[in-house]
Amino acid sequence: MGAYVNPIYPYKSSTEWMTTPPQRKPLIVIGAGPVGLAAAIDARLQGLPVLVLDDDKTVSVGSRAVCYAKRSLEILDRLGIADAACNLGVSWNIGRTFLEEGEVYQFNLVPDAGHKRPGMINLQQYHVEEMLIARALELEADIRWQHKVTAVTRHDDHATLTVETPEGSFDIEADWLVVADGARSPIRRHLGLDIEGRVFQDRFLIADVIMKADYPAERWFWFDPPFHPNQSVLLHKQSNNVWRIDFQLGWDADPEEEKKPEKVIPRLQAMLGDDRPFELEWVSIYTFQCRRMTDFRHGRVLFAGDAAHQVSPFGARGANSGFQDADDLMWKLGLVIKDQASEKLLDTYAMDRQFAADENIMNSTRSTDFITPKSRTSKTFRNQVLTLAKHHPFARKLVNSGRLSVPCFLTDSMLNTPDADVFEGNMVPGAPMDDAPVQVNGQDAWLLDQVGRGFQLMLFVDAPPTHEMLAQLSSLQVPSGSGSCGSAPLRAMTQTVPVKPLIVTPHPIDIPGLNVIVDTQGLMAKRYDARPGTTYLLRPDQHVLARWRSLDSTQLQAAMARALGRVGEHA
Repeated sequence: MGAYVNPIYPYKSSTEWMTTPPQRKPLIVIGAGPVGLAAAIDARLQGLPVLVLDDDKTVSVGSRAVCYAKRSLEILDRLGIADAACNLGVSWNIGRTFLEEGEVYQFNLVPDAGHKRPGMINLQQYHVEEMLIARALELEADIRWQHKVTAVTRHDDHATLTVETPEGSFDIEADWLVVADGARSPIRRHLGLDIEGRVFQDRFLIADVIMKADYPAERWFWFDPPFHPNQSVLLHKQSNNVWRIDFQLGWDADPEEEKKPEKVIPRLQAMLGDDRPFELEWVSIYTFQCRRMTDFRHGRVLFAGDAAHQVSPFGARGANSGFQDADDLMWKLGLVIKDQASEKLLDTYAMDRQFAADENIMNSTRSTDFITPKSRTSKTFRNQVLTLAKHHPFARKLVNSGRLSVPCFLTDSMLNTPDADVFEGNMVPGAPMDDAPVQVNGQDAWLLDQVGRGFQLMLFVDAPPTHEMLAQLSSLQVPSGSGSCGSAPLRAMTQTVPVKPLIVTPHPIDIPGLNVIVDTQGLMAKRYDARPGTTYLLRPDQHVLARWRSLDSTQLQAAMARALGRVGEHA
């Protein structure tokens, strides 16, 4: 057994930027954490130059964010690190909740077969960051360590940053600035931007413990266990024989005292037994809050991840929602930077992800109130629910040890085209796409690996498309009509946004020039309530934009105009 050793990344001189007037970059990201790195990788996959500035020279210390949900893994698939993360991480779908020593409830995150990724993996944040950094460097993102941004000034068409380095300070300008510098966000504070919500008066101890144990790869949560009475405990298995254990301590606990080994080790021995050898890798005390910024967009400055919103750790909604922020933001920002959409498209990033943050905060607050009741009445209610849940199914729905992260259904997004036809199932406009097993060129594959590269039109057929249909599919180029969205308005006027067709068939069909996938098990047709002619318009971040029972180019043009932020126009 041995503790993790943080890598040290080299400092790279920036003396070439110490000029007057300041140099201008198209895109700068502040923060080389999971969200900032995801944004940088996405930018590079779109061919956009990106500069990442971070005041540190290593990855995070301690496990921190440890649970990565199925939707995050699907995003990481597109970014190129999901295989590595899943191979190293611990996959799990089952969660168990205990009252004292007895199990009162269990859940399964992926009850249906036919998905590429598990419901969750557990993997220490430092491993995820290492993978993201390697991927970003592979894609030639420019990451500058020990570059601390000390000031940001906003202008109408750019932002000016003051950066402090070991060689001195300099100013640099960014056409667009993504701020992903964490919950304390020095940039948010420097700009005097508000963040509102609720701070919970409780403390929890995190212990990353290296040990060999035969516990199953499941999430175990105890209320009032005999080894830690009147409090709660959470256990997760991580990679490399590291186990994450969270102990509720109460608001009156002394953080500095509780972190000392002589306090931590007896707690662990009471839980694990005196005979089990273990080693402490990392210990921390945390408090938490549920709050968000009023607006995630401030002109050319865009906030994402914990810098924009914070939740309690129960439910694993922090890093997971941050990845979804980056996923939503970067396809929109890419269109704007390439002069294919108006700046106002970025207002929908703020609206959509603020809606998602409110949903996460609501669920996180409810979980925290159940786990840490602050009155005798609420504690009595909690304990009665747990007691009833042992024998009565209705009470199990009330047990809340953390409603785990699921992707937000952006059903109110102004980019969606409402249904005009009748559909069943969950794949409504705004829904994150369900995965399904398929075949591509005779090889087994997954649906979500075939989408997420720009706008796509998914057409279900049971025979080769007609000449009329092929003619419509071959001309799926939508004028951007962005007008004066960026630095090249005249060029933007003639730009087009491609919509790539994807043909879905129940059996192999050769259609030259078009991508064809075979719904081998019929799960796509089932999950998307599809029949021959059914058509789905998909966002670059694998959300449904619109759906129809037949392909109609006029409807498609109108839906694409809406998807580009031009509601009421025809593209």
